Amino acid sequence: MEFFIQQLINGITLGGVYALIALGYTMVYGIIQLINFAHGEFFAAGGYMGVILISYLSAQGVNPYACLGISLVLSMGYCALLAMAVEQLAYKPLRQASRLAALLAALGMSIFLQNGLMLTQGVYDKAYPTEITSGGFEIGLVSVSYMQIFIVVLTAVLLVGLNLLVFKTRIGRAMRATAQDKVMSALVGINSNRIIALTFALGAALAAAAGIMVGLYYGSVNYSMGFVPGIKAFAAAVLGGIGNITGALIGGLIIGMVEIFAAGYISGEYKDVFAFVILIAVLYFRPTGIMGENVDDTRV
Repeated sequence: MEFFIQQLINGITLGGVYALIALGYTMVYGIIQLINFAHGEFFAAGGYMGVILISYLSAQGVNPYACLGISLVLSMGYCALLAMAVEQLAYKPLRQASRLAALLAALGMSIFLQNGLMLTQGVYDKAYPTEITSGGFEIGLVSVSYMQIFIVVLTAVLLVGLNLLVFKTRIGRAMRATAQDKVMSALVGINSNRIIALTFALGAALAAAAGIMVGLYYGSVNYSMGFVPGIKAFAAAVLGGIGNITGALIGGLIIGMVEIFAAGYISGEYKDVFAFVILIAVLYFRPTGIMGENVDDTRV
């Protein structure tokens, strides 16, 4: 039982990270029906910005927790601006083109951004300062680190904040209206270009937060770290129902749980396989995902 509880805690931690990344996929798809395969690179860029800023601020004698807070905000802001630039340069000119053209542009941007990280940051891992990530406590045979608590709490705060923004504010109402009907939303004065750019920015900011959390949790980042988590987060978004915010959360938690329990009870070598087997099974029996795709009465 102790082992089960330990794996459950690990699964919730990892699932929360996948959920944050998956939200970027599902929000962009909900607005413009684009699978942004470059989204994983915002996750990696956030991890790199985090380690750069935390290392710099620590060297200046700033309190470690202040370093973390400042770095988190600045990294999220940086990735939000990066995503808006990518949307303007790569996706906006193709908005009236075929979906295949936009999909190829997304794959091209993923390769471009990943190689940009490799050229600017090098091919070797960069380590996070250990004084922030150390510490924890034990309950019987179950070990809980302070980093796991931080990840779960921050994930919950960001998810609640996103839901409040989307469902309780004028901006969120504009986002849902744009997702439902761009022409009609434009007729009532909603600037769809700004809403689309804002959606990219929000998704990338959440991915940046996830990148910092993963870097802190595992102790390092590398230029290719966005690919596999990005694919798994995309699987989580599809599993929960692409375009559905609640579905992205549920899908991320399921993928994280499956991966951790498969590694703990079967084999760590096949953890990725089991996650995608679950995805294939769900898509076979329920193609729209667990929560279903975007439904009009949940959008506006």
